Amino acid sequence: MKEEIHPEYKQVLFHDTSVDKYFLVGSTLKTDQTKEWTDGNTYPYYPLDVSSASHPFYTGTQKIVDTAGRVDKFRKRYGMGAGEK
Repeated sequence: MKEEIHPEYKQVLFHDTSVDKYFLVGSTLKTDQTKEWTDGNTYPYYPLDVSSASHPFYTGTQKIVDTAGRVDKFRKRYGMGAGEK
């Protein structure tokens, strides 16, 4: 491997602020913030708005939206037939 062309790979502490959950993950992310973790070490820190801990798809709280018939409802409401433009 060539020297000095690859970003530094290190442990980074990610914080999902919406559910107050922390993840310690290897990453090349650069951040100026640091935070002490439960193991006593200080790691680079990066806050997140959404992660797998809070995203509805991964938590199983995703709502299925019924989209069947939306075009027909639109056409019925505005008086357009199937062949009209």
